[in-house]
Amino acid sequence: MSSISAEVVRRLREETGAGMMDCKSALLEAKGEMEAAREILRKKGLAAAARRAGRTAADGAVGAYIAPDAGVGVLVEVNCETDFVAKTPDFQSLVRDVAEHVAQAAPAGLPALLEQPFVKQPSLTVGQLVQEKVAVIKENIVVRRFARFERAGAGLIAAYIHPPAAKVGVLVELSAGQADPAELKSLAKDVAMHVAAASPAAALYVARGEVPPDVLEKEKEIYRAQAAASGKPPNVVDKIAEGKMKEYYATFCLLEQPFIKDPKLTVGQLLKKGVEVKRFVRYRLGEESGKAGAE
Repeated sequence: MSSISAEVVRRLREETGAGMMDCKSALLEAKGEMEAAREILRKKGLAAAARRAGRTAADGAVGAYIAPDAGVGVLVEVNCETDFVAKTPDFQSLVRDVAEHVAQAAPAGLPALLEQPFVKQPSLTVGQLVQEKVAVIKENIVVRRFARFERAGAGLIAAYIHPPAAKVGVLVELSAGQADPAELKSLAKDVAMHVAAASPAAALYVARGEVPPDVLEKEKEIYRAQAAASGKPPNVVDKIAEGKMKEYYATFCLLEQPFIKDPKLTVGQLLKKGVEVKRFVRYRLGEESGKAGAE
């Protein structure tokens, strides 16, 4: 070890993120050649990452990226094994890098994303970037899903990540209407915060017109059966079912939900003249599906 200077070890450690003893060992094996030592560390790291690939990645974080002109926005979920690692700067940096890459490279899906050259370091694919982080962090890491919005017409895209744990995130697109830029930005933040915090049920649709006919009919059938089972006469069963549908819309349609900051208003009433929610997506860490709104 004495033939390798501390300065060279420090440089290799800063460049790769590997441990000090691993860097010393790689430099000795490479006879002091930095490039060869990097390759040795990478091979060892990828082998270690492969061994970790079968371990369950049930924790992690939801992250977002919004382009400077608010014309493109991305929401991502990246999983790791523990909450401790999810909060580390290394892991949080990876989440941000993946979100920014998706914004710039517009992959068609997860397999395409992992095969794309990483925009900040094209010598690596995104998949290789993730595996190198696995080698450094020493937990299995999985990019689970992403959503990418590209603005259509006047308006903006905004995101909200619920602090402090970053387990819930929202991406929303608003049309401009007659709102000025500052007002529109504030509205977008309010809508995104509402979608993140909505309880007991998150919105599934922007407006009632987006609810699929088969879903509507299924809900009505349930309400009719409930009314009939309670002894209501046939001539009022349909009226009761229609009344129950208003409750359904207020629960699952964003524009009809009571606004989280002022329940006297619905989200639709909050919006200024001409402003529309074009689409939104909400991710909760580990859930089965977080997609909502029109693509």
